[in-house]
Amino acid sequence: MVGVLDLGLRRRDMSRMDARNAGPGLSDQEIERYARHIVMREVGGPGQAALKRARVLVVGAGGLGAPALLYLAGAGVGTLGVVDDDQVSLSNLQRQVIHASADIGRPKVESAAQAVTKLNPHVAVETHAVRLSADNALDLIARYDFVADGSDNFETRYLVADACYFARKPLVTAAVGVFDGTLTTIRAHERDAQGRPNPSYRCLFSEPPPPGAVPACAEAGVLGALTGVLGSLMALEVIREIVGFGEGLVGRLLMVDARSMRFETLTYAWDPTNPLTGDKPTITMPGIGRMG
Repeated sequence: MVGVLDLGLRRRDMSRMDARNAGPGLSDQEIERYARHIVMREVGGPGQAALKRARVLVVGAGGLGAPALLYLAGAGVGTLGVVDDDQVSLSNLQRQVIHASADIGRPKVESAAQAVTKLNPHVAVETHAVRLSADNALDLIARYDFVADGSDNFETRYLVADACYFARKPLVTAAVGVFDGTLTTIRAHERDAQGRPNPSYRCLFSEPPPPGAVPACAEAGVLGALTGVLGSLMALEVIREIVGFGEGLVGRLLMVDARSMRFETLTYAWDPTNPLTGDKPTITMPGIGRMG
């Protein structure tokens, strides 16, 4: 027992030294705050320093964006951007856990920024109370290293995916239905180890469904806890992408079935006929989207 304790103490001390010597310095307070990360071999001081340097844009401060923002802030991501043009309403609070009753009527980006700062004052928050469009998406996305898309409509989802390709930024994108959810990572601007193009979002779904084909959340409903699961997984995948441990979700679609409590993974590959990155692309700029 003493030997195990001694080993743990030595590992902690080594991790503290590692953290102090890794890139932009971590303060003593940050070392204590992130101690459970720093003692991990897969993260350590260098990984925590990478998180501190990272700039992540979260699209949407709703059901998916809310838990993602909180866990990314808790993890010590240095700069979080949040884009949403909506205000907090009472019906949001069933799932959008970053907001509180007192925030009803406030812009979501303001409420989210306040919650992030309260959780971790070491995180810089940049708010963008705008509606994403073809006019501003590229400029906004280009300011960040990673994008996490938790938007709730197809137009924005495709707009963000296309813009990330043109801006050459990695994208982690999640979506939820009534009892189901999906998550994947897109690095369509890069190639794999064999030199093949990575798949784009449009290799999965070349075009959005017709308007009205899929009922909106307000019509069909959604389990609040399900958005928490997918939003947390989105944050986990962003952290994994930044730090670089494990196997990512490029070319893999994680599917969650909340009815049967099943997690499955579907593999997909680059489609030479896709309209964005295929052999004969027809999309030369991001399309028009909305926040919904």
